[in-house]
Amino acid sequence: MKGIHDKEKGIAITYDDTYLINGARTPFGKLCGTLGRVSPTDLGIYATKAALQNSGVKGEDIDQLMYANIGQSSADSYFLPRHIGLYSGIPVGIPAVMLQRICGSGFETIIAGAEQIALGKANTALCGGTENMTLSPTVSFGNRMGYPLGKIDFKDMLWEALNDTAAVPMGCTAENVAEKHNISKADANEFAKLSIDRYLAAKERGFFEGEVIKMNSEVFELEGLKPRKVFLPRKVSDFNVDENVRPADLESMAKLPSVFARDGVQTAANSSGIVDGAASVVIANKEFIDANGLKPLSRIVASATSALDPNVMGLGPVPSIRLVLEVAGLSLDDIGLIEINEAFAAQFIGCERELGLNRDICNVNGGAIALGHPLAATGTRLSLTISREMKERGVKYGIASACIGGGQGTAILFENTSL
Repeated sequence: MKGIHDKEKGIAITYDDTYLINGARTPFGKLCGTLGRVSPTDLGIYATKAALQNSGVKGEDIDQLMYANIGQSSADSYFLPRHIGLYSGIPVGIPAVMLQRICGSGFETIIAGAEQIALGKANTALCGGTENMTLSPTVSFGNRMGYPLGKIDFKDMLWEALNDTAAVPMGCTAENVAEKHNISKADANEFAKLSIDRYLAAKERGFFEGEVIKMNSEVFELEGLKPRKVFLPRKVSDFNVDENVRPADLESMAKLPSVFARDGVQTAANSSGIVDGAASVVIANKEFIDANGLKPLSRIVASATSALDPNVMGLGPVPSIRLVLEVAGLSLDDIGLIEINEAFAAQFIGCERELGLNRDICNVNGGAIALGHPLAATGTRLSLTISREMKERGVKYGIASACIGGGQGTAILFENTSL
């Protein structure tokens, strides 16, 4: 393990013998959809229990749990990572921690887990993120102290999550990127349609069956603790549908109004969906993997996090991808697959143009414009998806990355272990 910090480029680290074994995710439910009343903790339990099963790792073999949740949207969310561990069968003596780097949080759990393994504080770690954006509350800050006459103030925390009060709302940062790179609405719609078409093709060939679990109403029980009862809507069984996805045609997309700027490029059709869901993965060192005869999907080679002007936050993957390649001693020519979170179409295209990416190897199974962006879960989902696709295609190296609200970017470099 070797870490660097550079005030211009960011922070980065390379890892020795740390692997992503496997994982799972819930289906991503549309806003106010099937998962709308399922707490983020329960979503995380569903994903974690399935990730352990897919990895062939017992809960009792997990040494640390790293979990993320951005918009706390249940009354017991203070205890979220701890409850996810306990009700997933991870021993009572195993500590848990919640991490937060906004849209990069799912990545951050993997980075933190890998560092704990490298430091000798764990052989294994359960990493993931969960988000129920539907349950995001309406709040009144300071209500305990009362209200001045006629000045009752409430905030919609879902909207606040999309609004950087130091700069501009997230969608406006995408418009800034569009202006910087002369990206048209037609360009954005073309990419959005590609994302949706690729997702539908991947679903048709059964790609997501190895990743998305089937959910039913369930009771999570643990001796000595209160049971957690989860109810899906009536008559829903084996739920495994990414509900945000809808087929798209360019003619209909062109008719939609701009959302964030007059005559802007971003619309409801070419921006990431607001969804509910969770994703978990199991990572471990080589000693544990060899001792248990496991076959990991990928090796975690290196990670990097950079920062930039909040007004163009969508370009965050550009410096983080450049830095992770630098510390690994590789170039873009060595990378066979890339996943960049599609917060907004213009944001992805801006990264594509600055890095000189080959679109044919980017987001090959579609992205967040198609299936949605549950903030804390996205980085974990991207890491699992790219690791699975690298194995399927026989690609040696892949990078997963995301822009981060406030002006940051994170990237993780993975190596295919089956080659």
